[in-house]
Amino acid sequence: MPADVVARELLGRALVRRIRGKRVALTILETEAYLGPHDLACHAARGRTTRTEVMYGPPGTLYIYFVYGLHWMLNVVTGAEGEPAAVLIRSAGGVSGPARLTRTLRIDGALNGRLAEPGSGLWFETGKGSCKAIATPPPRIGVDYAGPRWSARKLRFLVAVAKREAR
Repeated sequence: MPADVVARELLGRALVRRIRGKRVALTILETEAYLGPHDLACHAARGRTTRTEVMYGPPGTLYIYFVYGLHWMLNVVTGAEGEPAAVLIRSAGGVSGPARLTRTLRIDGALNGRLAEPGSGLWFETGKGSCKAIATPPPRIGVDYAGPRWSARKLRFLVAVAKREAR
């Protein structure tokens, strides 16, 4: 399934992690799509490497990588096997930012290449209610290296929040 479709569909779903036998579930509030080798912001645009090999696996595979020598990033592969595309999970529950999210849920490279399923200790479930992406999504974050066409693409999705009336 195309990464931008999956990115929208993940909004409102629960990201579930088993930590020391306890189930922690956070509602996904923000995602970012990476469409494949033609998307210059996608890791697959630089070719098949040891790091990106996981992206060529089956949909539902966890693609977790270390960035800036400091942070783990959580992605899920969306393309058919051999077609690298993924969705970055940027925010869930009250945790804003992909690095904070992985730190909070104790996600690291040990999960890279595993399927998002209860047996791995990290999976997705249908959320409590449906959520809609905002009508005009903002561009992706931190991908200026991809050039103006790809860095400006509206492939970041957030849960629409009803605006409160001023009193």
